[in-house]
Amino acid sequence: MENTVTNAEKYFGQFCSLLAAYTRKTARLRDKADQLVKQLIDFANTENPEMRVTLRNFAEDLAKVQDYRQAQVERLEAKVVNPLKLYGMQIKQTRAEIKKFKHVRNNEIKQLEKLEKLRQKSPSDRQMIAETSVQRASVDASHTTHQLEETVDAFQRQKLKDLQKIFSDFVTIEMVFHTKAVEVYSSAFQALDNYDLERDVEDFRAKMRGVCGHYNAQPLTDTTPSAAVPWSLPAQSDQSIIRSRRREAEASEDHPAEEDPVEDLKGLGRDTINRMRTPQVEK
Repeated sequence: MENTVTNAEKYFGQFCSLLAAYTRKTARLRDKADQLVKQLIDFANTENPEMRVTLRNFAEDLAKVQDYRQAQVERLEAKVVNPLKLYGMQIKQTRAEIKKFKHVRNNEIKQLEKLEKLRQKSPSDRQMIAETSVQRASVDASHTTHQLEETVDAFQRQKLKDLQKIFSDFVTIEMVFHTKAVEVYSSAFQALDNYDLERDVEDFRAKMRGVCGHYNAQPLTDTTPSAAVPWSLPAQSDQSIIRSRRREAEASEDHPAEEDPVEDLKGLGRDTINRMRTPQVEK
């Protein structure tokens, strides 16, 4: 019984430490990707029209993935790391109860042994009293032992149940993130694959010759803003864009359709699944 609690304390502590580090690294990956989005926007403003549009769409998709990664970090913290942190207190309480029961049980066993010796040495007129005391001590020791077994049994059952739930939540959170990420990455891949290199080359050659090309080579912030593309807003900073995307993701997390992450997996479209199986996407 003591080994059960000791092993739980050791390994649950290690799980908590490793999964907390896993969550922190995921958050750092999100931050690095946000920096990449900013650099893509800056670079897009220096390029030819076709590349500007392609990089703008790619940056938007990459930002969407980071919105999902932000939700992933928050869910890991709430459903995986925090329950493991709280388990340390429960283990300490169970250990304290075991220690208390063990102390009482040992005292009762010592009393039982003492009364047994007294019964063997006592005169015949005191034998009845000794036997009564021995029986009482034996009943008390048996009762305490039964309480101790029930306590450890309940702890073991709850431990296994909690372990199953914690890692089931972990796997579900990971599946939801990767499913949504693959869907967005498929869109990003398609946008990059549709890039028209020749039109940009023709435009570039025309500018080198001093001839007006087919497009107006203005920076992205001078083009007509698109309501569906936040990167083209001239007055919006890169950091505010990322925060805006993050707030949109948080708002979508509160929508009833997002309550059950397993339903997100069921809603994955056939087109996304086909793109996941396309060799080009796997590259």
